[in-house]
Amino acid sequence: MNLKTTLKVCLIVAIELIFCFTPLGTIPIGPIAATLSMVPVIISSLTFGKKIGMFMGGVFGLCSFIYWTFIMPAFPTAFLFTPFSEAAMYKGNVFSLVICFVPRILAGLTPIVVSDLFLNSRNKSDNIKGDVLGSIAGSMTNTVLVLLMILVFFGNEYSSIVGKNILTVLGMTVLTNGIPEAIICAIVCPVVVRVLKKI
Repeated sequence: MNLKTTLKVCLIVAIELIFCFTPLGTIPIGPIAATLSMVPVIISSLTFGKKIGMFMGGVFGLCSFIYWTFIMPAFPTAFLFTPFSEAAMYKGNVFSLVICFVPRILAGLTPIVVSDLFLNSRNKSDNIKGDVLGSIAGSMTNTVLVLLMILVFFGNEYSSIVGKNILTVLGMTVLTNGIPEAIICAIVCPVVVRVLKKI
């Protein structure tokens, strides 16, 4: 990795930290809030490829782990993302780490894989359709895998906390958070990627 690429990656890591640990990483959309934490991961994947995309996914996972372990450990659902939560009702375990890291790392792989499916060999620098679809795929990879893992590993506990059927809650989460976040990624990420590739 050359110096220019290293500096770009460091900048994206810094942006990820800002999005994860400050209110700047949240966009209110009416009664819901879409997070921007997947944006740097997707941009990294589409700009630099699989390895750096997955690395950035790992950074996002680490930020999430730190947040739920040290900043909000007493939050009722913190146990979903850390085995060290202080919530009185339920405790996390090794599966909390799986939920925290695996979907984010895979979400750093999906965008470039999907984008490359639409790559025009005659004009490799202009793959806007692939980048838009890759951005959506990356965002939804994170959302869907996190929710599926919650269902598999902590379905009963999560349902008990929210007081509703787990499938209803997860479905609503996709509609109110997952889809708006995917739309934001589809709009923002391809534009930033084009700029970064020209710098």
